[in-house]
Amino acid sequence: MRIDPFPMERTQSMYENQVEYNLSESGVLPLRLREVLEGAEDPGPFAELSLKYPPSNGSERLRDRIALLYGSATRDNVLVTAGGSKANYVTFWALLEKGDRVACMLPNYMQAWGLARAYGGFADPYRLVERRGNGAVRWALDVESLERAVTKKTRIILVTNPNNPTGGVLTDEEMDEIVRAARRVNAWIVADEIYRGAEVDGPMSPSFWGRYEKVSKAFGLPGLRIGWVLGPAKTIAKFWSYQDYTTLTPTAVSDHLASIVMEPVRRDSILARTRAILRKNLPRLEAWIRTHDDILSYVRPVAGAITLVRYHLPISSQALFEKLRLERSVLIMPGAHFGTGKYLRIGYGYDLDYTLRGLARVSLTLEELRESRAAGPSRSVVARRPLARERKTPPARARA
Repeated sequence: MRIDPFPMERTQSMYENQVEYNLSESGVLPLRLREVLEGAEDPGPFAELSLKYPPSNGSERLRDRIALLYGSATRDNVLVTAGGSKANYVTFWALLEKGDRVACMLPNYMQAWGLARAYGGFADPYRLVERRGNGAVRWALDVESLERAVTKKTRIILVTNPNNPTGGVLTDEEMDEIVRAARRVNAWIVADEIYRGAEVDGPMSPSFWGRYEKVSKAFGLPGLRIGWVLGPAKTIAKFWSYQDYTTLTPTAVSDHLASIVMEPVRRDSILARTRAILRKNLPRLEAWIRTHDDILSYVRPVAGAITLVRYHLPISSQALFEKLRLERSVLIMPGAHFGTGKYLRIGYGYDLDYTLRGLARVSLTLEELRESRAAGPSRSVVARRPLARERKTPPARARA
């Protein structure tokens, strides 16, 4: 079996520790261990925790607490995995046979695209598009592209909601359209809802759980490398047997810490912390975007610590990404890594001052490109030498 390269993850792995300003992250500033344990029920025995193999599908306590997120779910609907990416991997591996097709939402985190092509052979795109309605622009489902992508050979419809990289959230009507398409061909809906609970404003985003009988959901706590798949009990039992061929189990430490995090009161407190960071940081990012409103535009994210910013300059997103990395020591993910065009995904959930210093360097390059465009095709942009490294350590990474 051959699998496509995964450009976004390869790029982050190669360069995230080489740049001074890493603005490619998709999460918020990670919790410290003492913050996780502070106020937890009986944290003392943590030091006595046995580092043996935990239950390979996750401890009963953790699976019970995860199930509480979903109302009608029980522990038998939950498989704990080593991160959200592992949850997606096991799901696609278990559901797909050669010749199956996957309808993949774009733009998107492209892991599922590669898995679809590796295990089924075919990935068919359907899209979110920028659409104006009620005086505002939002990322909306292109229903016509969904209808084209879903055929009688479609085994899975992949949905990322809230979306990575746009931060957009589907409406109830759009979710119903996806369910109707799945019912038409008896396909599975694989709903990646990792950013559910990280809304900038308003209530928690709606879930696909309970809307359709063939739903498998991925979720995760990236800093702990804990994720989970939620689905019908018989399907989850099948997925568990596939996990026997990978990491076998989550780690004992991660399972224990995740059980603390997922205790309902603490879970709500941590999600409130996430939303507070987003509400504090997003206005400053928006102010920066407005200083370049002749060349930048964006749709305000509904959820997640990321936004997809469109630029209006004669340079590809991959070339702009390389220019920022080499000349400014700034890492920002290009639209090409998410199946779209002249966009940059900017993470804003980490230290605000650090983010603004990185954006100031991006401004230098944007101004250079603006001047070059104004001067016409005869003027070329002179490549600058990389800036000397400052004695500044980027914040620790929490991979999505």
